[in-house]
Amino acid sequence: MEIDLSGQAVLVTGASRGIGAAIARRLASSGARVAVHFGKERQTAEDLVRLIGHGARAFGADLASSEACATLWTEVEEAFGTVHALVNNAGVAIGSPLTAATDSWLADWNRTLAVNLTATGLLCRFALAHFEKQHNGRIVNIASRAAFRGDTPDYLAYAASKGGMVALTRSIARGFGKKGIKAFLLAPGFTRTEMAQLFIDQYGEAYASSDIALERLTEPDDIAPTVAFLLSGLADHATGSTIDLNAGSYVR
Repeated sequence: MEIDLSGQAVLVTGASRGIGAAIARRLASSGARVAVHFGKERQTAEDLVRLIGHGARAFGADLASSEACATLWTEVEEAFGTVHALVNNAGVAIGSPLTAATDSWLADWNRTLAVNLTATGLLCRFALAHFEKQHNGRIVNIASRAAFRGDTPDYLAYAASKGGMVALTRSIARGFGKKGIKAFLLAPGFTRTEMAQLFIDQYGEAYASSDIALERLTEPDDIAPTVAFLLSGLADHATGSTIDLNAGSYVR
């Protein structure tokens, strides 16, 4: 099946590396114009923009800041005019042991929720107002299997933030479907990215791969095709759904 996203403009957060970069590459290869959001890695994002073409542009923002989230959306809207889809992929996973000092643990908790959930909520809010004007738009939120099966004690904030994304996505799907807006959730399992490498370094690769049903860990390029499919309009009646991409490590 060939996915054609020609004429679509899509904002992908956390797109300079990992899953986000794979999504940006796949969307551009299907004809979309991609707003490549980055946090700190400007050069990496600009290199990706040159690689994927199709009028892509890089936009920097610290998603822990609500003001930066607002500025990001405004800049993308001003640059692209009509935005057709939003992919909330950016996230952090901060290991924070329960034995840490309360101030330190709480700082990790607050930053995790700010980037993973609050920024997602804000960008969805801006997108919904934009999409309502054109009676059309799609949102894909990248959560995690941790939203459903939980995570290790050091990553309570990560699991909680991803669980919040589930309710957010379902609420958007139910509340805005008759306004032409669709929302979907992807729940990847352990995926080989730089962020995941920190977990591997801490717990070991054997721990990461011990409970999957396939022969290898999931790669970012295993996630990206599903995003393109959801943005194509071919799966609109799956709005509100969660798609598990976790190599059989969590089956609901």
